[in-house]
Amino acid sequence: MASSKNNINRRRFLQIGSGSVAAMFLPQIPLSADETTKTPRPNILWVSCEDISPDLGCYGDSYAVSPNIDKLAAQGVRYDNVYSHSGVCAPTRSGIITGMYPTTIGTCPMRCKGVPPAYVKCFSEYLRAAGYYCTNNSKTDYQFDPPPSAWDQSSRTAHWHGRAEGQPFFAVFNFTTSHESKIRDRSKSMLKRLASLKPDEKHDPAKAVLPPYYPDTPAVRRDWAQYYDIITLMDKQVGEILKQLKDEGLADNTIVWFWGDHGRGLPRGKRWIYDSGLRIPLIIRVPKKLRELAMPGNPDAFEADTVNNDMIAFIDFAPTMLSLTGIKIPEYIQGRAFLGSQKAKPREYIFAARDRMDEAYDLIRAVRDKRYKYIRNYMWHLTRGQDIEYMNQMPTMQEMRRLNAEGKLKGPQKQYFEETKPVEELYDTLNDPHEVKNLADNPKYKSVLKRMRRVHQEWMKETGDMGLIPEPEFDEMKRPGGQYQKTAEPIFWSPKWQAGTPGKAARRVTIACPTAGASLVYRISGDGETKNGWKLYRKSVWLTPGKILHAKACRIGFKDSSEVRFKFGDKVSATERPKTPAKDEQHWRIKLDRTDLLERLQKIKELDLQGRQAIPRYLRALSDKYASVRYWAVIGLHNNCKWPVDIIGTKTALKTMLDDPAPVVRIAAAHALCDWGYEKHGLPVLAEALKDKTAKARLYAIIALNKIGEKARPVLPQIKAALKDSDNYVQRVARTTLERLGNK
Repeated sequence: MASSKNNINRRRFLQIGSGSVAAMFLPQIPLSADETTKTPRPNILWVSCEDISPDLGCYGDSYAVSPNIDKLAAQGVRYDNVYSHSGVCAPTRSGIITGMYPTTIGTCPMRCKGVPPAYVKCFSEYLRAAGYYCTNNSKTDYQFDPPPSAWDQSSRTAHWHGRAEGQPFFAVFNFTTSHESKIRDRSKSMLKRLASLKPDEKHDPAKAVLPPYYPDTPAVRRDWAQYYDIITLMDKQVGEILKQLKDEGLADNTIVWFWGDHGRGLPRGKRWIYDSGLRIPLIIRVPKKLRELAMPGNPDAFEADTVNNDMIAFIDFAPTMLSLTGIKIPEYIQGRAFLGSQKAKPREYIFAARDRMDEAYDLIRAVRDKRYKYIRNYMWHLTRGQDIEYMNQMPTMQEMRRLNAEGKLKGPQKQYFEETKPVEELYDTLNDPHEVKNLADNPKYKSVLKRMRRVHQEWMKETGDMGLIPEPEFDEMKRPGGQYQKTAEPIFWSPKWQAGTPGKAARRVTIACPTAGASLVYRISGDGETKNGWKLYRKSVWLTPGKILHAKACRIGFKDSSEVRFKFGDKVSATERPKTPAKDEQHWRIKLDRTDLLERLQKIKELDLQGRQAIPRYLRALSDKYASVRYWAVIGLHNNCKWPVDIIGTKTALKTMLDDPAPVVRIAAAHALCDWGYEKHGLPVLAEALKDKTAKARLYAIIALNKIGEKARPVLPQIKAALKDSDNYVQRVARTTLERLGNK
């Protein structure tokens, strides 16, 4: 770090259960079998599914029908306190595959294209380097394109069957049967699948026990019942893959994990960081002969039908896999192993984040211990009930919106549609598991609130949470001009000719790449051989006459290099190993951490708790050197100037912001002015912003036009033009806006 004010108190951070930015900027850790310990190499099978909470029989849910998963739990360990760091798939999977918080590596907004730092790898690459055959069937969704170094196979047909004889495997099978979209699927094919369930496997909507935040209507009950039906269908798939493992004689050598990627795919579950969106099932079965490996000194912890109550976070999966397979955990990884030789102490807290979900912006953070959940709403001025076109297709969501419009929602059912959110939420999950009774203003819980708030603030600082940087600003930081960087082509070099096997000429060839953080893959063809898959490059390879060495380089968030070829008689590119920089000095994360931007953003967002009293400080912040700070200053003024005297005293300052060099600042100021009755100043700025070169700036503009409602009518032609925008999210908001204005 460049200055003492940015130094990280790593010891304290480890105490609260994560990693540290300070430990990240280290020389590249070699992907070498030398980094492994001499331990047995178990096979590992991950069976994952989508969009379910622990709504299974083995978790005590009497409504559920999940015999195969229940049987697995009876043979292994059921984990009761496992949480995602996000309520939706892509940010979740980004953290799982890297062992890092998306808020640290810039992969938190839904369906973004991240550019993580050079040191970040998919953990499966470490397994491949240690000799594992790694397959993924088939979802990736990491917020970046999976590099060819990550998997031996990643496809709908990927399977452990492709491994070499005696080679250990890590195989992932992801079942989409329980996905959100299947809950509302009434197609013939889905109805046929549901009809295949036996009478005692089907779920009676009349017997459903609904959460208190749902209205009790037939449509809601039908969604709830079908959600459980598709879990039963998914359970059958789990049974099939476990049977295959057993039939092939692999069960006694394979550690099996079953888990869901985030909470149930229904409103206020998926996308949210309440427990209904974060808490997931995790079941692990460890064969008897591998239990000492999984839990050194305490193998009985994996006795059949055991329950574990330790708090576990999804970012702990990656380091745990490395620990189980005897691979040294890189220091940059923020998760902590909960099994294996490198098992860490149980964590005290888990952390979660929500940023943009499809076309709807929000910014929420959460911290939870075993009892209390603290939620910080950084965009408290927004309702929970924002429109998301995909989510609105769910009948339950449609029912909620209809009944809200009719004024028929009661009690907790109304919470979702409150005009704004509290700045802070605090829940006692022991007595309020549905998180509907906010205790943040209850004096009895003042000490708990202060503790959880402090832990949250420390986590944001320690992990370098970049979420307060508006996405258009961040997109330019991570990928200037919207241009993807490309990994440099591999370079071939060889110190000398070396003899191969007796009587056969051979040449040892080494491959290198000058791009920081690059991984290398290769294959060898020739003599009529068919094209084979990419192998992970670990050490120099032997090349014989007639053979061709193919290689390419990759780095997460970059485009792969072009494929290059090397024949037996070709000249090498260099006689000395090319130097590869340990760091990418121009990477956004390194450049960001050399500034005080995040610190200044935290300070201005502390004003959220001061309300109207913060207006003078917001006004001063309009001249801040950082556009991101100026943006939040405008947002603060917009939502705290409620009295005419405040608006009159502020409008002139916001008019000057219409000429700010940053689109997000101009858009935010124009939005505020339109709300305050100065459309003649604000509307032209919003209309012009719809032509911005940056997609996310255009999204900000169309969202502002959507929110000002009827006041946007004078720029209907520009809104209609946005229906043809290259960005799908801009199109969605334009459609919603036109529907509201009666111009479909």
